[in-house]
Amino acid sequence: DMLLVLSFQTPLKKTNALIAQMGITFANAYVPSALCCPSRASILTGKYPHNHHVVNNTLEGNCSSKLWQKIQEPYTFPALLKAMCGYQTFFAGKYLNEYGAEDAGGVGHVPPGWSFWYALEKNSKYYNYTLSVNGKARRHGENYSVDYLTDVLANMSLDFLEYKSNFEPFFMMISTPAPHSPWTPAPQYTKSFQNVSAPRNSNFNIHGKNKHWLIRQAKTPMTNSSIQFLDDAYRKRWQTLLSVDDLVEKLVKKLEVNGELDNTYIFYTSDNGFHTGQFSLPIDKRQLYEFDIKVPLLVRGPGIKPNQTNKMLVANIDLGPTILDIAGYDLNKTQMDGMSLLPLLRGDKNVTWRSDFLVEYQGEGYNGTDPTCPGLGPGVTHCFPDCVCEDSYNNTYACVRTLSASWDLQYCEFDDREVFVEVYNLTADPHQINNIAKTIDQEILEKMNYRLMMLQSCSGATCRTPGVFDPRYMFNPRLMFSNHGLRARRFSAKFL
Repeated sequence: DMLLVLSFQTPLKKTNALIAQMGITFANAYVPSALCCPSRASILTGKYPHNHHVVNNTLEGNCSSKLWQKIQEPYTFPALLKAMCGYQTFFAGKYLNEYGAEDAGGVGHVPPGWSFWYALEKNSKYYNYTLSVNGKARRHGENYSVDYLTDVLANMSLDFLEYKSNFEPFFMMISTPAPHSPWTPAPQYTKSFQNVSAPRNSNFNIHGKNKHWLIRQAKTPMTNSSIQFLDDAYRKRWQTLLSVDDLVEKLVKKLEVNGELDNTYIFYTSDNGFHTGQFSLPIDKRQLYEFDIKVPLLVRGPGIKPNQTNKMLVANIDLGPTILDIAGYDLNKTQMDGMSLLPLLRGDKNVTWRSDFLVEYQGEGYNGTDPTCPGLGPGVTHCFPDCVCEDSYNNTYACVRTLSASWDLQYCEFDDREVFVEVYNLTADPHQINNIAKTIDQEILEKMNYRLMMLQSCSGATCRTPGVFDPRYMFNPRLMFSNHGLRARRFSAKFL
């Protein structure tokens, strides 16, 4: 479903010209968890959520917690780059949603691995925020010329490129909150894209009748005000991306002026997708469908031929291994679950690649009822607009997403009372309208269930074993649990 990537790219004309057309576009790039904090943790660690244990955006969900700082942070790829490969490293922007929380060391905590640290306290903002500048708090107000965060990140990045040491290699991670809510565009872009609205694909504003209960509770058809709200959000997201596009252009030009462009790799991606009206869910992410788990991934750099598209199945757990591989670090010394993309970037022939990967998410919710939606029971959250809830305690699931020569398939199981199963054949049904769990061949279901169990307990090399539709796959049905209840309990306990 290239539509997603293309629609996301449209406001990014310069990024497209300077990165995609000068390098490679990964048409099937995914995140193992469609939510900021678990996804960012996967980028940093090269691990699936069940191995880095960041399960949602809360401190309780291990987002930037003391435990995360102690057990995972020292082994992130930037920490290895700095300590083992002699890189000077620069971070600017949104780190993890709970970064800077009082209970986790405040903004004085600078994670290991960063020579220069300009991190946003907590979640996405455009104005009126605090940055940790190498561990010291710096407040910003609402004056566009000095405070608009996307431009501040651009300027700090250009300063780093101006004043860094020329005797050590460098790595930069620039993490713009845009296009995250609250979608505040720069003043010069508030009139852009006036006639743009959210895509009206075949899954827009229809009822997800054979999907899990959280999708079924959406009100269909959506109210006019909901539709207007999601169209406005879509347009504002595009407007905020125009400043990101400017940032990319400034960085590439600076690298060119410095004579460093030709020996620098540039990766452009996102931490999750976003939905606007699909299955009548107005706006959010954290669902298992393509629109939330699929992201753009563009790369240019030495040895990458221009204007290529690669259809291999890649995930954000591959970014850390790729960057370490580029730096010459031995990946066998890491505990990473991902694979280096370097052979794909170079266009090596006969690369053995994965045919599936794992998607997993642990629902967020709280015991009280949502005060804006008193009619709804406890345990649901993010119920806006029109009391359509985007998450809940038992919105906890795991999926195998398969892409091989013969199959384009997704198999998902919920850790809920129903142990609900969703299966999609994306060849026939790219917009995931028909759940074929009840009609698909039983043998495929059993194999997918078994593969899911294997992936959910994988670590490092075992996360890279052959998938169900790979000729080298070994299936031993005797290892399967006959008792589904046991399976569901194991699933929730393993996450904690």
